[in-house]
Amino acid sequence: QVQLVESGGGLVQPGGSLRLSCTASTNIFSSYHMAWYRQARGKQRELVALITSGGRENYADSVKGRFSISRENAKKTVNLQMNNLKAEDTAAYYCGAALGRLSFDSWGQGTQVTVSS
Repeated sequence: QVQLVESGGGLVQPGGSLRLSCTASTNIFSSYHMAWYRQARGKQRELVALITSGGRENYADSVKGRFSISRENAKKTVNLQMNNLKAEDTAAYYCGAALGRLSFDSWGQGTQVTVSS
């Protein structure tokens, strides 16, 4: 498993933006599929966005057009740009990594995003 450290969460007003980052401790980062999940209080963890080792992106319907995932292999980092944030985006956001199959089994500690006026 790979160690992941997230950063960038915080409190933002509705309509605002945040950028989350996740840095991995592996020398083969470019081989990993990476993803962002989130878990709101009382709800199950859900996939927000993923980017494969080949750069293919996939998004939850609820964030399409507002969120963008990207990776910087040289920096071993995956980012999540979140625009036009809504109250329902409030959750703990987790970075996940998978090698081979799209089965994410390495997780960061999470970073809290709160959207509130």
